[in-house]
Amino acid sequence: FAPGEAVTFLPQLTCGRCYMCTHGMSNVCSSLKVMGFQAPGAAQELFAVPEELVVKLPAGISYEIGAMVEPISVGVHALRRAGEILGKKVLVLGAGTIGNLVSQVARALGADAVMITDVSDVRLEVARRCGARFPVNTAKTDLAGAIEEHFGEAKADVVLECVGAQATITQAVANARKGTRVVVVGVFGRKPEVDLGLVQDRELSLVGTLMYQKGDFETAVRLIEEGRLKLEGLITDRFRFEDYPKAYELIEREKERVLKVMIALD
Repeated sequence: FAPGEAVTFLPQLTCGRCYMCTHGMSNVCSSLKVMGFQAPGAAQELFAVPEELVVKLPAGISYEIGAMVEPISVGVHALRRAGEILGKKVLVLGAGTIGNLVSQVARALGADAVMITDVSDVRLEVARRCGARFPVNTAKTDLAGAIEEHFGEAKADVVLECVGAQATITQAVANARKGTRVVVVGVFGRKPEVDLGLVQDRELSLVGTLMYQKGDFETAVRLIEEGRLKLEGLITDRFRFEDYPKAYELIEREKERVLKVMIALD
């Protein structure tokens, strides 16, 4: 690395010694600490990062787009957990930032068709502008009917829950075709109820996904460099560094409208 190079980094501090770290699963390290949460974050003038966590950005990628590598990597890892995506029909529940990016990455990796759902027309419109062919408002449209309309009787090949809410995990399990995989991407604030009777009877695979690994960052950078993602529409607001607290106040106040907020350092 050289001074002035544009980079991004994985915000994961791991022990490097536990079973997970020594078996290719460092993202679920038994002592995992995330910068900005369990460890100091980047909202300071000087910030040191272990070199092995740093990923170079290609020339010509703006800092704002570079900042999107991290959430894109969440989608890349989630879809890796989903299995082979090429030629598959993918159902994404939730059109927030992560759901939007999961949908985009699925298309970029060769999914045959992708449906994205939400109860917010605002977020679904952003998804449409980002290339979503089948945005569905489940507050207004029957989900089961929409799945059959867009995917046919065979339904979706994989379902990704990207909200972390009781309603969407219920939808995921209830609408999954027998024998398919449901990937839990959303972070749940409360312990949900899951109909394990349906999971058992329909032989569903219920799979978790957490953050990402370095290869996911590298894939995210490649997808950006190849122009296969539409990212500018996800940036809804910008703040100066000295107004950092105001960004969090806005996110809390306008949850439906706000997606990605950028902090300008110059």
